[in-house]
Amino acid sequence: MKYFFVSLLFVLTVQCTAPGKKDRVVHHQKKNLLFIMTDQQRYDALSIAGNTVLKTPNLDRLAKHGTYFENAYTPCAVCTPARSSILTGHTVENTGMNTNKKAYYYEEEGLMTMPTFDEILTDHGYHCEYYGKWHSQILHTTVYKNPKQASVKGQSVFAHGGQRFVHLDYLEKYVPIRKLKPGELYDTMTERPYKTDSLDKHHSMTDAELQASGEKFPQSDMHGALQIPKEHTLTAFQAKETIEAIERLKDTAFSITCSFHFPHAPMLPPEPYYSMYPAEEMVSPVSIFDDMVNSPYRGANNRFDNPEYSDPEQIKYMISNYYGLVKEIDDWVGRILDKLDEHGLAENTLVIFTSDHGEMLGAHGMRGKSIFYEESAHIPLMMRLPGEIDENSVVDGYISLVDLFPTILDYLNISEHPSDGKSLRGLIEGTDKEHGKYVVTEWNTRGDVTPNYLIVKDGWKLMIPYTKTSTVVNALYNLNKDPHELYNLLGNNPERANYVEKAEELRACLLEWLKRNGSRHYNGVKERQLN
Repeated sequence: MKYFFVSLLFVLTVQCTAPGKKDRVVHHQKKNLLFIMTDQQRYDALSIAGNTVLKTPNLDRLAKHGTYFENAYTPCAVCTPARSSILTGHTVENTGMNTNKKAYYYEEEGLMTMPTFDEILTDHGYHCEYYGKWHSQILHTTVYKNPKQASVKGQSVFAHGGQRFVHLDYLEKYVPIRKLKPGELYDTMTERPYKTDSLDKHHSMTDAELQASGEKFPQSDMHGALQIPKEHTLTAFQAKETIEAIERLKDTAFSITCSFHFPHAPMLPPEPYYSMYPAEEMVSPVSIFDDMVNSPYRGANNRFDNPEYSDPEQIKYMISNYYGLVKEIDDWVGRILDKLDEHGLAENTLVIFTSDHGEMLGAHGMRGKSIFYEESAHIPLMMRLPGEIDENSVVDGYISLVDLFPTILDYLNISEHPSDGKSLRGLIEGTDKEHGKYVVTEWNTRGDVTPNYLIVKDGWKLMIPYTKTSTVVNALYNLNKDPHELYNLLGNNPERANYVEKAEELRACLLEWLKRNGSRHYNGVKERQLN
């Protein structure tokens, strides 16, 4: 493979005119990359997306100074599959990373054999560092030059929970563990106290009672106020690591990733973020009372075992905490962007902000992700590169995060590398009239017991399994008229015959996508009955 090298020492300034753009000064030197990713942030958890409660001025600022993508979707609404596809630009089926358990040291023939964008950038002289949650194959982390590669106890920062261990080292110095007060439990992530909300499954229990009960205490069951000063939280820690990296690397070509853990569970914002969006003022989702009788997801996400997430009053606590966690991230993103400005790096740095997948947050009475409803699959995306990406531009085409890999290489002037995605530059500049007509999301790890493919086109959504014999209900939603996905137009809908033609139109696009990416599920999807 031939690589295109650009000397760091040779800086040439010329006037260049791109199609449809004004004359701009472009510095022909290596451009930097700042990649910021949250975990579990849904598409509408932004004020620029129309959220009238949550205020995200810094993320809005990033979008307004660049491009905002209205219809960006995750390749898979699960952490490891999505992140592996983002890193490599390949579909989940082609990376083989179709479940979280395949992250880190998991061994399997042919698993994620393609390079990540940072491996390619390293070959082109970039200094690459990565902070925060990794959640992919650890074999691809050798390119990173983080100053601290392990915690005091020796755990790698790229191993499972690696950044947590380094944060615990930090907390030992700044926030010593203290005894619990009434109404508090220990957060299993920070090992520090939090004050529980009534939504918390162990709200009425003491720590001694919890330990004696032997009950599981997963992150997703924790809701309340974290008793850690805001400057010492995990979000603050990960942001400060990123800021320090920018400070150190300001004079070299860099790729820095800041991978925030939040707003993923545990839903434990610190003050002042905990009180910023009072629970009693939150509005429960329109779809919270959905009976799901004609849905392929009636029992998804342990819906029947967690009735509190379909309680319109209890869910307000989760919404309040979720918004607080996003607001905390927004404040720190502002400081990160300010650091670029301080050193004059903004003009020469491609900044990308996105999330790996969304969060149901009570929609259809569910929490979590792993499904194809909008709250889970539709995510935020914005990009900024002054001089090459117009300010206040909006892309309404449908795109997948698989497209980020070729987009990064394109804007950083790296020769094209094999990918299942396509550079978004043509969509951003208005020269690509083909890409963005539809988008596909997949979820194949459990077999055909749930929908395996989602395709969205022109505001219509089709969800189907990949076999002819699956008993899973086919689902078609018209988001233009039914944005909350309450009315499946297929399945047991007595008028389903009226919508088979539209379903077939979407299936034709899905088959095109499957064929182009060499999927073994092409025939099963082709033979599936849609009436």
